[in-house]
Amino acid sequence: MTRAEDTTADESAPAYSVRAVERVCSILNLLQGAVDGVSLGEVATATELPKSSAFRYLWTLETHRYVERDPETGTYRLGLGFVGMQSRQLEMLRQRAHPWLEKLRDDLKETTNLGVLDGDAVIYLDIVESRRGVRLAARRGDRDPLHSTALGKAIAANLPESRVREILQRAGTPRLTPNTIDRLDDYFAELTRVRRLGYAMDNGENEIDGRCLAVPIPHTRIPAALSLSAPASRFPLQEVDRFAQALAAAAASITRPSGTPEGPDSPGE
Repeated sequence: MTRAEDTTADESAPAYSVRAVERVCSILNLLQGAVDGVSLGEVATATELPKSSAFRYLWTLETHRYVERDPETGTYRLGLGFVGMQSRQLEMLRQRAHPWLEKLRDDLKETTNLGVLDGDAVIYLDIVESRRGVRLAARRGDRDPLHSTALGKAIAANLPESRVREILQRAGTPRLTPNTIDRLDDYFAELTRVRRLGYAMDNGENEIDGRCLAVPIPHTRIPAALSLSAPASRFPLQEVDRFAQALAAAAASITRPSGTPEGPDSPGE
């Protein structure tokens, strides 16, 4: 295959598409969906390339650590280049969010959380627990469903509907308490409400005696949200607006579009 064939889009391709980039994306998508790795032949078939050309693509991606080859089986899988970037982004987000989680905990006296979408679930990236003896708190690294948590709703409300449907079809919408929203139509109506209000509520939907409030974190490519959780008896619904405003202000401060976010102790805070 010539260089011109690699880089020129055919007439049926969308405007501005680049054939070589499309093929790289096809290769990465193929590798992402493979648990045990992909052979050179499978890559060539998926991209409609000769094996020699497919090998050149894979070799180039391998030199940049986006693909790695198993020396024993000869199969290819995603490399550490992607893992490293994602890990650094997550750790940077956690570091930026942590002082705000502490401030929210101190101001509102309840447990605060940072959650991100990980596959089909929400994972707790950071938690600052309430100092009260009785508190509602998960552990860092715990995973919770998308459909029954405030963090999940806040994140899902900012995802394409098609992606949310795919996640829920795989993970299901089990009824964890009598209050859990387990019908898709009702859940998408709830997401419309979340977008309108700017915050999400879990009112005894994940745990019957718990109440949680969450807001999405703007201006980040990572699907993430901040939340406050407490026993329902100590979190009256009359406090929702006040708590939501505090969470939204913190979330907006964590990732500012114009540059490095200010911390809660920065001048002017």
